[in-house]
Amino acid sequence: MPAMRAEAAIDEIKFDFGGGDVEPGYIGVSASDGYAPEKGYGFNTPDNMQNVTASGTGAASDAVQFLTYGTKSENTFNVDLSNGLYEIKVTLGNTARASVAAEGVYQVINMTGNNATDKFQIPIADGQLNILVTAGKEGTAFTLSALKIRKLSDNPVTNRTIYIGGDSTVCNYYPLDSSAQAGWGQLFKEFVSAQTFQVRNMASGGQIARGFRDGGQLEAILKYIKPGDYFILQLGINDTNPKNSTTEAEFKEIMRDMVRQVKAKGATVILSTPQGRATDFNAEGVHSSVNRWYRHSTVALAQEENVPLVDLNVLSSAYFTSIGPEATLELYMPGDTLHPNRAGATELARLVAEELQRQGLDGFSADR
Repeated sequence: MPAMRAEAAIDEIKFDFGGGDVEPGYIGVSASDGYAPEKGYGFNTPDNMQNVTASGTGAASDAVQFLTYGTKSENTFNVDLSNGLYEIKVTLGNTARASVAAEGVYQVINMTGNNATDKFQIPIADGQLNILVTAGKEGTAFTLSALKIRKLSDNPVTNRTIYIGGDSTVCNYYPLDSSAQAGWGQLFKEFVSAQTFQVRNMASGGQIARGFRDGGQLEAILKYIKPGDYFILQLGINDTNPKNSTTEAEFKEIMRDMVRQVKAKGATVILSTPQGRATDFNAEGVHSSVNRWYRHSTVALAQEENVPLVDLNVLSSAYFTSIGPEATLELYMPGDTLHPNRAGATELARLVAEELQRQGLDGFSADR
């Protein structure tokens, strides 16, 4: 493959990683390809990369594996780019669960399954993209099959953004457009004006407030969030699990700390309470779960910090009551009374958007 300078004077650059055939229209990159200024792309430390096979087709039929990783790792794939705003589309190789980091912070959290695909916006202000696939689950391979880079603007500032934080009832599942299980954050963009906002769902399964604050997800949001952006934060389900050793008082203060850090960036913080279980019906057929998931502390915190509240716990209970126990159970995964399926996540996303629209926040629509 002759050297090709990657600097984005053109609209889109596509890379095909691994040791196999190179898909037409792509630049082939093997694990041994180190970065060189004359070509404008390559691995920073190629000794820490290896070629692997993948189960997809075309550019997804092979991949490279990152042998060292971490959001601060120097084992990155580097691409020289003119400064501006870019859309990055990533396709992983074979892996159980992996995250994507760039510029030292998380960009996509916990992509699951072989050849998972996702995309994100990133501003480049130093002339180079530095990206890697990193741990979502230790002990699995962190692999990259393909990368598409498209320039959106010469201005290195993200479009107006809604960031979402949460747990397994909120997070993304893959493939994004067809997964049976879904979090409401995954479906939220269906109720958001694409002309007003992009949605960045930073939720992850099993997450607690302390983990979200200290484990890199809040760090990624704070790096980019700005006035005009929203941050919707819904936690509490896993915090109430005794194994996580988080008292309700501790949960409330950790959440307060996150609220204040984001408010200091000039963005709007929105707190949300988690929905209950599918089986939280009384003998009269009324659904209620107001005593679950440290809800009372989230409600109180929203009042104390003067931030908008989406009491999804109560809103979803009213909806579940209106459709009844059997129809409610059909909105959850089989044999699972906590995690919504795609239809359930869609209804929860609708309720969140509908409530924000009712409160007068812009950019939302309850109509799909």
